Amino acid sequence: MAPHLSNTLVNKFLPGKELALYVHWPFCVSKCPYCDFNSHVRDGVDQAEWRGALLADLAHEAALLPGRQLSSIFFGGGTPSLMDPATVAAVIEAARRAWPASDDIEITLEANPNSAEAARFADLAGAGVNRISLGLQSFDDESLAFLGRAHSASEGLRALEAAQSAVERVSFDLIYALPGDDEARWAASLDRALSLGTEHLSLYQLTIEPGTRFASMVARREFTPLDLDTAATLFELTQERAGAAGIPAYEISNHARPGAESRHNLTYWRYGDYAGVGPGAHGRRLGQRTVRHRKPENFLAGMARNGHGLVEEEVLTPVEAAREALVMGLRLAEGIDPQALAARVGVDRLVDDAVVDRLAAHGLLERTGPRLATTPAGRLLLDSILAEIAA
Repeated sequence: MAPHLSNTLVNKFLPGKELALYVHWPFCVSKCPYCDFNSHVRDGVDQAEWRGALLADLAHEAALLPGRQLSSIFFGGGTPSLMDPATVAAVIEAARRAWPASDDIEITLEANPNSAEAARFADLAGAGVNRISLGLQSFDDESLAFLGRAHSASEGLRALEAAQSAVERVSFDLIYALPGDDEARWAASLDRALSLGTEHLSLYQLTIEPGTRFASMVARREFTPLDLDTAATLFELTQERAGAAGIPAYEISNHARPGAESRHNLTYWRYGDYAGVGPGAHGRRLGQRTVRHRKPENFLAGMARNGHGLVEEEVLTPVEAAREALVMGLRLAEGIDPQALAARVGVDRLVDDAVVDRLAAHGLLERTGPRLATTPAGRLLLDSILAEIAA
C-alpha cells in the first residue's frame, strides 16, 4: 500500500473494489489541428518493443493494486487502431491475469475510420475488444478537411459499418460548432447520426485549445471561432433532439440509450479508481494521482531505468479529492450525492448549501432527494457553477 495515506483515503481502496484500466497508445499518422491529446507522429513504431513496455508498465500497476475486480479496459490515444492486434490481445490477457474481470467487462478501443484501420476491426474484436469508439467527426468532406482528418465522409460510413459488424457496441464522435455552423446544418448532421443505429454518441463542440495549430490559426486571424450564443443554441438543440430520439445526454457531451453508457468513462465521472499505463497516461489509485512520461522516447527511457513509466505520483489531500469529485460528478446528468461523496473523500461538506439554493432558484441546479444535479441550462454554465458552489 502506498505510504502517507490517511485512514479515510485508505478505507476507499479495499480489495474487491472495481478498477478500470486505461492504456495509452501515443502514435498517430498525423496530428489534427484541434488536438491537444498526447499524440505523436513517428516514421516507424517497433510493435514488439512497445508491447513489452506496455506489459511491464501494466505489471507495475498490478503489483500495487492486488485483489481488485477489473470492470473495463480502454485503449485511447493517439490512434490505438494502429496497434498490432497481437499487442492488444497481449495487454488484455495480462490485465485479466492480474485482476479477475467482471462478467460484463467492457473493452473499448478508439479507432480512426481510415480504410486500412477499419480492415483491422475484426482482428481487434478477435483480440478481445468488444466496444469500438470511432472518430467520424463529421459527415461532410469540407468539414473533415478543415479538421485535418485523413478520411472522407464515405470512408467514415464504411468504417462504421465495419465496426458494427465486428463488435456489439459501437460509439462514434462528431464535432460541431465549427465556423459557419448554424441550426439547420447541425440539425441535419445530428438527425443523420441518430439514424445510424448506434446506442452511444459523443457530440463535442469545437474548442480552441492552447498549444494546438488551431490556436495559432485563430491568433493569426485565419479563421474566427463560432460565436458563443450560436454555440449555446446548437448545444441546446443537441440535448433536445438526442433526448427525443431516446439517446439522452448522460454527461455534458455524451449521449446513450439507457444501459449503453460508457462504463469506463462513468468510472472517471463517478470518481472511481483507474490505473493508467502508457505514455502520458493519468491514473487515480490508492489515494494518488499518477502521471506517466508524455514523450514516447522518455517513457521508454523511464521503463528501462525504473521498470515503469511514472513521472509523478502525488497523494491527494481530502480537499483536492473533493474538488476533483465535484468537477467530475456534476458533468453527469445523474449528478452527485454531496453528503455521501464528502464522507467518501474525507471532508465535512462538499458544497456551499446557501449558494446551491440560490442557483437552484435560478433554475441552474436541482435537488432530488439527497442528489444534486445541474439542469440543462446549468450545464451551459458548469465552470461558473463549480467555482461558486465548492465548499
